[in-house]
Amino acid sequence: MNWEPILLTFKLASITTLILVCITIPLAHWLVHTKTKLKPVIETLVSMPLVLPPTVLGFYFLIAFSPGNFFGSWLNEWLGIKLVFSFSGLIIASVLYSLPFMMHPIQSGFASLPKTLTEASYVMGKSKTTTLLKVLLPNIKTSLLTGVVLSFAHTVGEFGVVLMIGGNIPGKTKVASIAIYDEVEALNYSAANFYSAVLFVITFCILLLVYLVNGGYLKKYWK
Repeated sequence: MNWEPILLTFKLASITTLILVCITIPLAHWLVHTKTKLKPVIETLVSMPLVLPPTVLGFYFLIAFSPGNFFGSWLNEWLGIKLVFSFSGLIIASVLYSLPFMMHPIQSGFASLPKTLTEASYVMGKSKTTTLLKVLLPNIKTSLLTGVVLSFAHTVGEFGVVLMIGGNIPGKTKVASIAIYDEVEALNYSAANFYSAVLFVITFCILLLVYLVNGGYLKKYWK
């Protein structure tokens, strides 16, 4: 069996999750504490991928990234970046599509922390960055872990968005979900079953680990 789509899928999910961690931690912290009137608008935009069909998002990403569009043309001519039918395009589309799955758990985690925790850190002379990284983040480890796993698993299961942006280029944009679709279309059910079983087992193990950690079962076992 060809492992290339599986490896490409987990490469995409890993890069997407890492980028989302870097983006959502400061953004979620800002949204919890900001008083701007634009907060509902920003939260709505972040949550849109939860309710919109993937093909809708994929279509607009395709239009925006297309060389025939101003933005896509500018990227291609001035920066030499081609996002349509490329792995880079898959990463950007996946980051935007999986954003709420990382944002919501982390934002909820920050919102649940008492304000006195931040105030005490400031009184001790800690900067905002130090307070965020060394005081607040360690207290939302469960929320952070949940966001990481949900984003990773969601990216692994993407189909509509990656198909619209990346197409079906072997070794470049053909991830496991696209490979499963191709094998089913070709009536090659053994190969489709192989890809499906691998994804099922790996995602099941990842989610099970999260529930064990969040539920404290591992600590009880180790004790």
